[in-house]
Amino acid sequence: MRRTGPGGRLRLAVPGAGAAALGCDAVGVPERLGYDVTARLPRVGCVFAYGGRWWWIVPGGSDLGLFWPPAVDYAPGAAVSLAAAGPGGAAAVPRLVHRPADGVPYTPPIPLYLLLCRRTGTEPAWSCDVAGAAGGRSDAA
Repeated sequence: MRRTGPGGRLRLAVPGAGAAALGCDAVGVPERLGYDVTARLPRVGCVFAYGGRWWWIVPGGSDLGLFWPPAVDYAPGAAVSLAAAGPGGAAAVPRLVHRPADGVPYTPPIPLYLLLCRRTGTEPAWSCDVAGAAGGRSDAA
């Protein structure tokens, strides 16, 4: 992990070389949903526990065209908000709670998205206008 920028963000350190090819983003939900969601996914990549949330590593750009539920945090670049200090003032540290045996760090984003919609009572919604959904980002090709 490493701190990034003045916005108080921390980049999750994704193990394995496979992450470089597709980039990494992170999808976070309240910790109370973590076990349930993980148990129901057909494949689980790297999952971190940090700041009272569980964070699944997904390929970069997995937010394009998807409207993630309000209870979900989407962190481009796997840069998550810094958590409050723990007991005794110690800095919180992300904990890797799942690492896939095959070394591929990614959880497939579509099954994760659909499951999170179901678990949060949110109707799935997406846009076919990927360029518009990207908000003019240059990597939206």
